[in-house]
Amino acid sequence: MKKATLCLLIKENQEDRKILLAMKKRGFGVGKWNGVGGKVDTEKGDMGIVDAAIRETKEEIGVQIKELEKVAIFNFYFPSVPKDKNWNQEVHVFLIRNWEGEPVETEEMAPRWFKESDIPFNKMWSDDKLWLSHVLSGKKLKADFIFNEEQEVDRHNIKFVKEI
Repeated sequence: MKKATLCLLIKENQEDRKILLAMKKRGFGVGKWNGVGGKVDTEKGDMGIVDAAIRETKEEIGVQIKELEKVAIFNFYFPSVPKDKNWNQEVHVFLIRNWEGEPVETEEMAPRWFKESDIPFNKMWSDDKLWLSHVLSGKKLKADFIFNEEQEVDRHNIKFVKEI
């Protein structure tokens, strides 16, 4: 399985908390709101995962991560997609509360801040509504998601863990 990263920038103040999502403009997941991230150089092991999170966030929205917190590992399976496309992925999810720079639109992503109460789940991958609120509330997760032909979650298994 390919390894990938998913980073969610969180902005908190006394009134509310906001999450940065970005509209995918091309490639895998086009037309969906998502966090930012991408492919991992598997030869670098765990360091490659952190490097990929930092690199992809910089490339996709122009932000330099200062600190990240790993909150989940997800296995995504797409049994109806031909093997040569290889959509199956192990995704390492991070919350980012400390970064440098302001998010900007690139050829790949168009970022936008959302209040937690306004997250556009109907325009996101269907698995997001099953796990996002848990990681935003401070829980750590490991999960498997199996998608059907319409790229909707068919089956899932979520485990709450103490450490990732």
